[in-house]
Amino acid sequence: MQIDLKRVIETVGKEKNIDRQLLIGALREAVLTAARKHFGDCVFETRFNEETEEIELIRYRTVVADEDLVNPSKQIPTSEAIVMDDSLQVGDEIGEPLPTDQLGRIAAQAAKQAIVQKVMEAEKEKVVREFRDKKHQTVVGQVRRFDKADIIVDLGPTEGVLPVREQIPGEKYKIRDKVIAFVVDVKKSTRGPQVMLSRAHPELLIRLFEQEVTEISEGIVVIQSAARDPGSRSKIAVYSTEPSIDPVGACVGIKGARVQAIVQELRGEKIDIIPYDRDPARFVCNALAPSEPSKVIVNERLHIMEVVVPDEHLSLAIGKRGQNVRLAAQLTGWKVDIRSESKMRELVQEYKNVIAQIPALGEMRAEILVNEGYKDPADISRMDHRSLVKLLRLTPEEAEQVVQGAAELAATQAAQNAESSTDEDLEEFHLGEPIIDEETTESEEAEAAIDDIVAKTRPQPLLDPEKVDSKNVPVERLRYWMQLKGVAEQIAAVIHTAGFADFNSVASSNADEIAYKTGLPVKLSGKLHAETAKIIGN
Repeated sequence: MQIDLKRVIETVGKEKNIDRQLLIGALREAVLTAARKHFGDCVFETRFNEETEEIELIRYRTVVADEDLVNPSKQIPTSEAIVMDDSLQVGDEIGEPLPTDQLGRIAAQAAKQAIVQKVMEAEKEKVVREFRDKKHQTVVGQVRRFDKADIIVDLGPTEGVLPVREQIPGEKYKIRDKVIAFVVDVKKSTRGPQVMLSRAHPELLIRLFEQEVTEISEGIVVIQSAARDPGSRSKIAVYSTEPSIDPVGACVGIKGARVQAIVQELRGEKIDIIPYDRDPARFVCNALAPSEPSKVIVNERLHIMEVVVPDEHLSLAIGKRGQNVRLAAQLTGWKVDIRSESKMRELVQEYKNVIAQIPALGEMRAEILVNEGYKDPADISRMDHRSLVKLLRLTPEEAEQVVQGAAELAATQAAQNAESSTDEDLEEFHLGEPIIDEETTESEEAEAAIDDIVAKTRPQPLLDPEKVDSKNVPVERLRYWMQLKGVAEQIAAVIHTAGFADFNSVASSNADEIAYKTGLPVKLSGKLHAETAKIIGN
């Protein structure tokens, strides 16, 4: 088999842009494959001669006595070996060069296949490396074909897959249409590199702004975050590193030219450009545009913001199907609870009436605490004494009296709640099922709809109760929590895994905290709180 190595390296290397050393390695393996087919099971080695630019084939055999010759492919008799080198002895190994032109046509074909295979593997690896560098960037391609609802995009050296779940709803394509997409991931597969694309990813919006807005690419304007409801509406938060530059104006462009170019690329998706603010409350208010909140109550501990808006702005703040508040929550990273002013006045009055029952507090001090975000006695019972002294101008003795009174009132409330729900058993709750009241008025249904929207903006729970394995929890801890009325083994395991040490640790938390830590429904968490508070109170 004659191999014009120089020609192969030059033509294949140039056409396929394959590294020279990789081609030489492929040719050496090809010669080995051909040699094994032609000469049989022998010990071979191939070397590349830099001077002659040829591949040399060497066969190794062990010297044996003539009468001990068993396998001529791996052994050579002494009489034959000493002709080559008279210093050889039994047990030595001798390497003899073999001419490659003896390998034959079939062996040459096998060598050719080995070369083709290596070249294909090298091309695949090259594509994977190239697109891994483009991961989390945008690429431009053409629609090549459709695989059911998925779109296969021609990216030049390879194909990309735009799954139906990553497409903008309602967007239609035809063969050879241009596609700009975000590279989510690059995977190896038996069919070659798989480039996973997305048109719905929030980072596509960021990349488009980076391409369209010069100030962003120069680092003068910075994108803080982005949130999308693909095909409908999106929000992007920006700020400027130079006081003289208006970040929102830079993104909008003259007569809206810059943002309109992005809107057209996203098929009419509405884009709200939000000024980022380091103050979380102001940032949330900005994110809720076009509504104008009148008040914000921040709960740092639960990472919740209670936003109060005028009654006429309530539907605007929530948005169609909760879109506005949902995008604002995604953009800011805060759980956002929207309340109308009239509803908030009712709630504030209720909070004041309850808190005013605490000894050493009157209506005025109760109102101050409510305005600061303390809504129930349990919250006040956990307050630092010095904070109370400073906030309400109390003496240390009065602050101690307030904390103790708040703890007692919280325990009494929890006991009353437990008594009023004795007919409902904790076992009635099933993980993953929604909790629905049997009878609701129209106003309650409207309020429930708002609560459902708010619930969707809550931060992800720390625990997935469905994934907790009770077998990993000590039996004595399961028995401890199963003392609670109606608590079965699985819920006991969830409470323990969430990090609660005893009844007091649950009783000292409110329903939202318990739900956040355990992943259990808020109503079920409230009943756990009531049960433990009842025990502690007794």
